[in-house]
Amino acid sequence: MNLKKFVQEVIRESKRVRWPKSDTLISSIIVVIVITVFSALALTLEDLAVAELLGQIRSAFETLR
Repeated sequence: MNLKKFVQEVIRESKRVRWPKSDTLISSIIVVIVITVFSALALTLEDLAVAELLGQIRSAFETLR
């Protein structure tokens, strides 16, 4: 399949797609952004907690020397 035929088929198929309405699209985007921000915050807090824990473990082993 050559590139021209591929592009023509992609255009033809994209015209057949039932695209979401604007309000549905916006609400879906908001949900994705909220979940992404929540996940980023959760992972950041987890990373900070593990870093603090490892720091305390390191200092505990250093006092054993």
